[in-house]
Amino acid sequence: MNRRDFLKASSLGALTMASAPFAAGAKDDVPAFAKDAKRLGPVIKNAEIRSNPAFAGKKAASFFIDDAIWFLRDLTRNRPKSLFDNPFLAPIRECHDKYGLKLQINLFYRTDFYYGMDEFTLAEVTDAYKGEWQANKDWLKLGFHSLQEFPDYPWLNASYADVKKYYDMVYGEIARFAGEGIFTSALVPHWCPMSKEGCRALKDNGIKIMECSIGERYYYDGDRTRLPYGHGMRIEQNRKPETAFFWRDTRNKEISASACAYNHISPEQEAETRNSFKYVYDKDTGMAFKHLFCDAPCLNLVDEKLLREDTMKLLGREYLVFSDHEQYFYKDYLAYQSDYADKIRLMSKMMKEAGYEFILVENVV
Repeated sequence: MNRRDFLKASSLGALTMASAPFAAGAKDDVPAFAKDAKRLGPVIKNAEIRSNPAFAGKKAASFFIDDAIWFLRDLTRNRPKSLFDNPFLAPIRECHDKYGLKLQINLFYRTDFYYGMDEFTLAEVTDAYKGEWQANKDWLKLGFHSLQEFPDYPWLNASYADVKKYYDMVYGEIARFAGEGIFTSALVPHWCPMSKEGCRALKDNGIKIMECSIGERYYYDGDRTRLPYGHGMRIEQNRKPETAFFWRDTRNKEISASACAYNHISPEQEAETRNSFKYVYDKDTGMAFKHLFCDAPCLNLVDEKLLREDTMKLLGREYLVFSDHEQYFYKDYLAYQSDYADKIRLMSKMMKEAGYEFILVENVV
């Protein structure tokens, strides 16, 4: 399956590398790619399970959108009267007003030339809407994600210096065009894996909680056939000692093999924190880790029927985290979804009617 076919398949049902639930799998049910691989123990060992007592007895939901940059380009070039006259942001504001939706949008620094050479960066974003950003910062946040969409696994073996450099770049531009208090302290790395050095850099710069993968870890022995799309080479380049691979159960079995880094919790740690306000606190880095993509549906991976059915199964659990990706909103994207905004409306309405309060992920810690 080539990348374009893979992306098309992922628009409904088949899960992408960036957003699939990372399932642990049974210990005796090991797929072929890992049968002769050395099993590794947990990477985060000096840890404890924590929970914010402020949420005791409550039910809450969070929502974040990854891979975002195009809506900021549209704002800058089209200059609508209001921030929320932008077509991408308009239904989000509608859901905030009707259902109390709160949102974290995770940004690329620049567009990727995979889609053409019309490059746009955060340095170009207009500051004309700074007042509106500030007026809505209690429910709308912007955050760290990646320099651009490709390559895959950009933070897998990242150095402290490189992560800090990107953090400073994106933080500085957000502060310039949106003002202080917009940058979120919750982080979802592009494709998930982040090196230990990267986790330390992020904690030193104010990040409190970040996404992680889960499952049994295996030692990568250099056999590139173990991973799809040339991802073995991503492990090999500047390889860190904690970098490994793992098995996840996905609807698209071609991508069950995935790379993982330091932000990877064990199946036992995940089981204790899933669908709850609990998280794994790592004493070595001072970072809190929570598996966010497993809590509730990723909207771009389901149609409205599946969104409703999958969400109904989770109602009653104390904390649900929904996610989405920006690209699927745009008609010129190869996997465009015409019901993109409708799914956000449906999710928001269901949470409101089920008695859930929307919170930002950063509030969990």
